[in-house]
Amino acid sequence: MIERVRLAVVGVGNNTSALVQGIALHRQTGSLVGVNRPVVDGLGVADIDFVAAFAVSEEKIGRDLTEAIFMPPNNFPPLDCDLPRAGVPVTRGLVDTSEVDRVAAKLAGAEVLLYSAPSGRPETARAYAEAAYQAGVAFINTTSDPVARDTGLMNRFAAAGLPLLGDDLASQFGTSVLHNALLRLLAERGLTLVSSYQVNLGGTEDFRNLVENPSSKKQSKLNALSASDKVELAPLGYLPQLRSQKVAHLNVEARGWGETAVSLDVKLTVHDPSGAAGVNIDLVRIAASALRNRHGGYPAEATPLLKSPPGTAI
Repeated sequence: MIERVRLAVVGVGNNTSALVQGIALHRQTGSLVGVNRPVVDGLGVADIDFVAAFAVSEEKIGRDLTEAIFMPPNNFPPLDCDLPRAGVPVTRGLVDTSEVDRVAAKLAGAEVLLYSAPSGRPETARAYAEAAYQAGVAFINTTSDPVARDTGLMNRFAAAGLPLLGDDLASQFGTSVLHNALLRLLAERGLTLVSSYQVNLGGTEDFRNLVENPSSKKQSKLNALSASDKVELAPLGYLPQLRSQKVAHLNVEARGWGETAVSLDVKLTVHDPSGAAGVNIDLVRIAASALRNRHGGYPAEATPLLKSPPGTAI
């Protein structure tokens, strides 16, 4: 039987809640609903064990991971499954970059570190990457802060035989994925784009944080849309009443044969953390497989799952 992946997580928020609960649901029911790849290099959806978790919220520190994921301000709903205790107490995360050695020591026994903290904290993201490097652990950056796009850091991970994946998730079925597909379809069918925009509203803490720190996220979204100068991104909107749901509005204005007008409006409603977990489940297994096969650096297999993989704009 294949050895399960030993996973550590940074950030015990909604995305981690969706991942923890989704794995438990799969183990109990075998359901493959919403699963893109049941097996990745021999690793199934259930073949992941959580071995460490880091957070800065005083309410979460010291609690078992399966209890901490339901602490406010988390608002991803409980799934219909039993959730046995993980036996993993949440550890205090980095307070400043001087604590890299402490975090690296806590990663003993882990294979993969999934960085799922809020975007907009580039120094913190880099510090956790350094901790993973010191501990000999693969690192996945799910935020829009540039980590895997740092050529120097990528070269160090590659030389050490450690996988480095990032940056920024392309949600399983999110605004960027849908918007990009519509723009590609327009071009494939020979229509001329006049203008397009997207509006994103959400109620999670990550949305609240991105409203306050939007710069890296906006660039990452533009990366995912090929940065056309005819595409506009409205500022993100935080509406707490939406809870873990995201509501997106897309508009496309184009011209067809004879310069006739074509107009398209789309509304998308999803649970944002589910979209993240549906991608993270694959990234974790890709990272673990690369580590076990001693393939350091960036595995190209991860590219479709990311908005800003190495080589895209900072």
